[in-house]
Amino acid sequence: MSLGFVGFRLTVVILAGALFLHTSADHLTHHPDKQESSLLKPTVLITILARNVQHSLPYFLGCIDRLDYPKDRISIWAASDHSEDNSTAMLQEWLRGVQHRYHSVEWRPTKQPSSYADEEGPKHWPESRVRHVMKLKQEALRAARRLWADYILFVDSDNLLSNRQVLTDMIAENLTVVAPMLESKSLYSNFWCGVTPQGYYRRTPEYIPIRKWKRQGCFAVPMVHSTYLLDLRRTESQDLAFYPPHSQYPYNIDDIMAFAFSARQAGVQMHVCNRDHYGYLPVPLDQHQTLEEEEESFAHTLTEALIAFTMEPSQYVHTTPKEPGKLGFNEIFLINLKRRADRRERMLNSLAVLGMNVTLTEAVDGKALNSSQLQDMGIDMLPGYKDPYSDRVLTRGEIGCFLSHYNIWKQMVQQELQQVLVLEDDVRFEPRFCSRLVAIMDNVHKVGLDWELIYVGRKRLQVKEPEQWVKGVNNLVHPGYSYWTLGYVLSLQGAKKLLEAKPLNKMLPVDEFLPIMFNKHPKDEYMQYFEQRHLRAFSVEPLLLFPTHYTGEPGYFSDTETSTIWDDEAMETDWDRGSAKHRREQKAEEIAVPLVTLHSTPGEVAPFSASGNTDEL
Repeated sequence: MSLGFVGFRLTVVILAGALFLHTSADHLTHHPDKQESSLLKPTVLITILARNVQHSLPYFLGCIDRLDYPKDRISIWAASDHSEDNSTAMLQEWLRGVQHRYHSVEWRPTKQPSSYADEEGPKHWPESRVRHVMKLKQEALRAARRLWADYILFVDSDNLLSNRQVLTDMIAENLTVVAPMLESKSLYSNFWCGVTPQGYYRRTPEYIPIRKWKRQGCFAVPMVHSTYLLDLRRTESQDLAFYPPHSQYPYNIDDIMAFAFSARQAGVQMHVCNRDHYGYLPVPLDQHQTLEEEEESFAHTLTEALIAFTMEPSQYVHTTPKEPGKLGFNEIFLINLKRRADRRERMLNSLAVLGMNVTLTEAVDGKALNSSQLQDMGIDMLPGYKDPYSDRVLTRGEIGCFLSHYNIWKQMVQQELQQVLVLEDDVRFEPRFCSRLVAIMDNVHKVGLDWELIYVGRKRLQVKEPEQWVKGVNNLVHPGYSYWTLGYVLSLQGAKKLLEAKPLNKMLPVDEFLPIMFNKHPKDEYMQYFEQRHLRAFSVEPLLLFPTHYTGEPGYFSDTETSTIWDDEAMETDWDRGSAKHRREQKAEEIAVPLVTLHSTPGEVAPFSASGNTDEL
């Protein structure tokens, strides 16, 4: 072949190649690449360990159901552990109902017996039980690694993850071990800020600002427990373990202490995050307490969660509602405005959880009252009355509130009800509300106390003046000047005395009327309008009811204060918000008293074992 022809062929190939490149470049210029699709969510294995938790399991599983995270990116690893109750069957029922929704489900039941040979009760944590739980958690950790899960979430089966975004939020923190801070009635939470040389809990000044959201963010801490997320993609996470404990582990056998020690040895820092409100957990009980006491403790945790969240049991678990009772009263009245369906729903749910059978009483809506109606009912304001905080006169809302209570007093007399419990719809219940109130009333009847009214929730206004204890009766005092009618017990004789005072034509707020009736109002000019002031009044102490919200807090709204003044429909009122600072200070004073009694002695260290009898107080 001649060189000329070869050169010609080479020239043609080069020109063709150049034309192809030009065409391709032109194509790229005018037809950009298609945008890539979004990444799938990381995979998570959720660990569920259940032992004697049939009271909490339906609500716990309901929270898992409601997590806003793709179910096909979640695997479930579940185990039951020596249960005396129906926990095992309940958990199996849930797994059967949800297994088609999740990526995978693994079930590890513990066979009989239903208890450990060396345990003294269902709340006791002998070493055999601690080791068994450590082995179960280690097995869950191995399962997550075997599935190549990106994360594993450990969560106790009495913790309520009320925030549906909690899993997404914790993943977004991009930390190896992170816990969402959980709330309880006390200062107890699922993290420590200090550890003693023996590996136990140590009180530190850093704890309370985090627990009370004075500082917000994610914080490095030496210990998280109960609910926490592990990032298994991290190299250092390969050294994290529950069992067997690290070869240099120096402390008593304990699952959370052993895991925290392995984290320190692996160079993994634990964190707690409080950027939002994530959920609730009960304060641990003493190891000698009963399952009934644990159920009552969880019921309180659930009522706390219901204040801000909708808490429904899982639809995949059959539950039998608690048989409601009246705590020994003829009636339990719940006062609620028809237009406040939100409060009504929350209170009815809370009372169902507590097992209380209530009679719903529609409150008188003061905002709907006009001047003609007030005149027809013979309502007139007490001469000279002024609100002590805002210097205003009576409001229509306060009139409606008074009439709501007044109508119950009338009903008591008409039906000859011997004793009733009256509740307003904006209350939060203290732990063991039912059993504590029943015990007090039993004690009152046992000693034959002549009583007519017993405050269950109120606001002390003369906190610097000590109130005298009632002799022979536990947890009862002679009350001084008080505000609020959150809840009280009233006898038939007491109702008659309140009606006989004929308060409608000399009306003032109902929570100021009651102290007048037991002769404890500071203003004599008010009391002179009521000749008979010998109501036999007492108060539970410590109080068993408090408001759900205080003035100035998010979610606060008053139907009595935010209204119109009683004789002028055009003049609106909202003075209550102006006294927010004063009332918050009052709240702090009230809370300070019970907290002081819960402090341990100086220098005392509260050990935290699996039995969980420590509290950050």
